[in-house]
Amino acid sequence: MPRTAVVIGASMAGMLAAAALARSTDEVDEVIVLERDELPGEPGPRKGLPQGRHAHILLPSGRAAIEELVPGSGVRKRLLAAGARERGLTSGLVTLGPQGWYRRSRHHDTHPLLIASRDLVDWAVRDAVLVGTPRVEIRHASALGLLGTADRVTGVRVTEKEHGSGADAGTGAGADLRADLVVDATGRGTRVEHWLADLGITGIRKDVVDAGVVYATRVYRTPEGAEDFPPAHVTADPAGGRPGRAGLVLPIEGGRWLVSLSGTRGGEPTAAPDDFVPFARGLRHPLVGRLIAGAEPLTDVLLSRSTRNERRYFEKSARWPEGLVVLGDAVATYNPVYGQGMSVAALGARELGRELERTGLGAPGLARRAQRAAAKVANAAWTMSVGQDQWFPGVRGRSPTLADRLLSAYIGRMSRVATGSYRVSAAMCEVTTLQTDALRLLHPTLLLRTALGPVLPPLSGPPLTPRERTILRDLGNSAPR
Repeated sequence: MPRTAVVIGASMAGMLAAAALARSTDEVDEVIVLERDELPGEPGPRKGLPQGRHAHILLPSGRAAIEELVPGSGVRKRLLAAGARERGLTSGLVTLGPQGWYRRSRHHDTHPLLIASRDLVDWAVRDAVLVGTPRVEIRHASALGLLGTADRVTGVRVTEKEHGSGADAGTGAGADLRADLVVDATGRGTRVEHWLADLGITGIRKDVVDAGVVYATRVYRTPEGAEDFPPAHVTADPAGGRPGRAGLVLPIEGGRWLVSLSGTRGGEPTAAPDDFVPFARGLRHPLVGRLIAGAEPLTDVLLSRSTRNERRYFEKSARWPEGLVVLGDAVATYNPVYGQGMSVAALGARELGRELERTGLGAPGLARRAQRAAAKVANAAWTMSVGQDQWFPGVRGRSPTLADRLLSAYIGRMSRVATGSYRVSAAMCEVTTLQTDALRLLHPTLLLRTALGPVLPPLSGPPLTPRERTILRDLGNSAPR
């Protein structure tokens, strides 16, 4: 009989999990991806991705995982050919961190970021998977629950969709879809805890850290002459004792700037177009506001409140069924400002593929081992995200521990040193881009450099070239729109 894997959700995590499963030609004969939304045939928004209109960045770790899962697909080339940008984190961005402006390095940058709209990235990955792995099939259907017992999941209860039907419209009663392995990649809105409860598995531990972040995003036409202006980021200061406000300008395909502003509880942006530029000018530095002051807006302001950090510890459940793995945002969600979500999804899918190659589909404990491997990736991103958000006023959820306070003090000191030390900055970038373990920051050499302090004095303003300063001056003097 053919061995079937079912992936619930054609998200980034879902499509890359499908690629990981389809690569195991000796283990899986067919991969069926269930997706309740109608998927666009070209880059475009979809209902099941409410945060997709805001800023997204693909980290180098995520890109490497995609290249391993879909070898030869040329996802990077597809994105660049479609207008995506590639910028080095230590050399190509202008960033005001919590402790000051980071210098732009002249060293070879080992932390390249791929910058594009989420619509384009999703389409490029989905197209690459479907073209490169013909055994992957997408079905327009919704999952209603899991089949099986607390010991083993044996499939999914589904309802098929009609072409052109809404996300909640089925064609009739549910049907049973048998599978040797089920992957839940349904994201923030996952119902897997309810499905597990129906099988008799309850008590999944959960942590929440919610700083009440609101995102406001607007797309602008890139001003003439500013096509090569670097991405600009003014971050929030979690140690400032005030609501954290931040702003980010990203060049994306189509000659556009995607501008995302954010504020924690008590400092939220609004959807009013007239408030957008003043909010940006009122950040810790007016760089973002000056850049967009005279730019032509192409969209209205779009708000999102789906920003809380939430972690489900499936890997610590006392019981876990064979035949079920949960990946991506269904495991953990993070404040989007840290740009980790897509890369964590890719890394989790890669871990599933590697575990399948090591032991085979029928090996006892495969699901538990794959869940634990995915959890390690989620933990790294979770620690960085909540390590910042838990300090903002009005945060709800888990309270900082003594260890959190000590670590925060050390990271704060290291961030200050990183503004004047390339070696410390590069080491922090390796961790924040998920290229290495956070223990790297406790290496004796870094401990010493952090204790000694920055090599260079702090910058008094953004690290811009003379041409970039001229562009900023001209844009800042433009009439507001």
